[in-house]
Amino acid sequence: MKDPRTIILQPVITEKSMYLKEKNNQVTFWVHPDANKIEIKKAVEELFNVKVEKVQTIRVKGKPKRIYRFEGRRPVRKKAIVRLAPGQTIEFFETV
Repeated sequence: MKDPRTIILQPVITEKSMYLKEKNNQVTFWVHPDANKIEIKKAVEELFNVKVEKVQTIRVKGKPKRIYRFEGRRPVRKKAIVRLAPGQTIEFFETV
């Protein structure tokens, strides 16, 4: 298995992710693009000592960007929405 710290890159802190946390006990992370749902579940359980019920993944395509005459694209990223078991919380999201 890969190191959990290479699978979970960073939390997503947006209005929508905070709404999901309050309403459905779901937390959102940016994850490695090659990670699958099983690896994400194991990484979250190991890093934060919580029980995970379900993992949903979303592949976010990179937007085209242009600076003067140079064109390029932002990288493709992957987002994971993780549903925690009832009564489980991650302290990092409680302080935000």
